[in-house]
Amino acid sequence: MLNIDIICVGGLKEQYWRDACNEYCKRLTPWVKLRIVEISEERSANASESMIKAVLEAEGERILAALPEQAFAIALCIEGTKLTSEKLAAKISEIMLSGRSSVEFIIGGSHGLSKPVKNRAQLCFSMSDLTFPHQLARVMLLEQIYRAMSINMGGKYHK
Repeated sequence: MLNIDIICVGGLKEQYWRDACNEYCKRLTPWVKLRIVEISEERSANASESMIKAVLEAEGERILAALPEQAFAIALCIEGTKLTSEKLAAKISEIMLSGRSSVEFIIGGSHGLSKPVKNRAQLCFSMSDLTFPHQLARVMLLEQIYRAMSINMGGKYHK
C-alpha cells in the first residue's frame, strides 16, 4: 500500500475545511495510508523582505526535517508544472511502479516554500495560476489525490 503524507504549514482553522479534508481522507483509506503532517507557521505580520526570508528558512527547515529521506517529494508552488488529473494519476502510478512506497506532498505557508524545499522536491506541481487560501489548497489536493487514485483503480468517480 502506498504511503502518502501531506506536509503543510499551518492548521485548518474552520470546521468546514476539516470536514472536507476528513471526507477525502476517509475515501482514500482503501487505497493509501494517508497522513497529514502540520508544520507550525511562523508569525510574519507586516513582514519585511528579510523577515520573509527568515520565515521561509525556518518553515523550510521544519519541512525538510519531516521529509523521509527515500520519499518522492512533490512541492505545490505556483511556478510548478501544471498537470491534468489524468497526468497526476499517471505520475502517482509511475512512482508506485518505481518501487517507492512513500509520496510526500508539500504545501507551504502564506509566503510559499523555501528554495531548499523546492530543490529537494522531485516535482514542483501547480494546481492553478490562481492563488487559493492554504486551507482550500489542502482540500483541493486531497480531492485530486482521491481522483487520481480513482482513475488508477478504474473507478467511476472521474467520469
